[in-house]
Amino acid sequence: MILVQCAACAAPLGLALGKKCGRCSTRYCGPACQEQHWKEGGHDKLCKKIKRAGGAEQYNANQKYTAAVTVAAEACADDTKGQTCYICTQALHWKTKEGLVRMCACRGTAGFAHVSCLAEQAKILWAEAEENNLEDKFDERWDRWAYCSLCEQRYHGVVKCALGWACWKTYLGRPERDQIRGMAMNLLGLGLEAVEHHEDALSVKESELATMRRRDADEGSILIVQSNLASTYQKLRRFEEARLIQRDVYFGFLKLHGGQHQTTLIEADNYASTLFQLQRFEEAKSLFRKTVPVTQRVLGESDELTLRMRWNYASSLFATPGATLQDTREAVAILEDIEQIARRVLGGAHPVTVGIETNLGRSREARELLRAREASEPVGTTAPGKA
Repeated sequence: MILVQCAACAAPLGLALGKKCGRCSTRYCGPACQEQHWKEGGHDKLCKKIKRAGGAEQYNANQKYTAAVTVAAEACADDTKGQTCYICTQALHWKTKEGLVRMCACRGTAGFAHVSCLAEQAKILWAEAEENNLEDKFDERWDRWAYCSLCEQRYHGVVKCALGWACWKTYLGRPERDQIRGMAMNLLGLGLEAVEHHEDALSVKESELATMRRRDADEGSILIVQSNLASTYQKLRRFEEARLIQRDVYFGFLKLHGGQHQTTLIEADNYASTLFQLQRFEEAKSLFRKTVPVTQRVLGESDELTLRMRWNYASSLFATPGATLQDTREAVAILEDIEQIARRVLGGAHPVTVGIETNLGRSREARELLRAREASEPVGTTAPGKA
């Protein structure tokens, strides 16, 4: 359930059923709003159209998907000029006339595609896996909704959002207890978050968590959904709410999978980052020092999580009040190292690369300020932040 506002007055309905149009399932907070929307809001003209599309949820998803594709193509227009889709080999999509996109780690003339082609490719691959019960291929096939098949890196930004809507509109008609419907809802929430539509993402993730609990999903699956919800709280700067969830999620996965499992390491990074936002600096740095070496050993230096975690640890070193010159030197060294790796593996336009470069500039400035301050102090004095 994604539509959580009254169609007439936009009042929040939450997960309650409220009042629904008997024909198309458009939701209202009560009979008065339903009547007003029919008489004055144009619903009398749209109702049959919404029903033909499959109901209010499906109609909304179709509309949001079309808008997201337009935004993605426009955002990628400069990069895709003169290129063709690697799937259909055309510049404009034959049916939708949409432009090309590319928001992955592909470079040069690789990786250009239409969102519609990417979605159709993912849809076909997953349908084939389901029809032929290819259990050993399930993860690989589902990943086509989120990962580029050429560079094998995640899509990001507006392309991730458009594919989230594509996935949701494809599978939302399945029964609520169907696992694939839940996975599609998850991708939509992550896609909305990728374009900073955090309030919308919050509604999706709260709906997803309520659905998982109604399905009596396993502990690991619920922990993942809670983690995603905490991420949105963090983006909305509701840090204490995020911390409480992330603490439970981290220790939940630590108990479930152990300290070397990738999911446990992801949650350690999330928890430590929120501790830093709450200015609980020593707790954050302690957790980073414990988990960064494990992440490097288990996942390797080039893995995106390793890069993120080292980036966050370096940020905690130089941004902490009272940081020493030694702290800032260590931060600069880490960021210089991972900036080269991120640029090579993810590309210069990837959000991780951009974030690392931004923090590298700030850490260098902090280092130079501390260096100048120490040089100007009389011999025998103690620099701020040093014991």
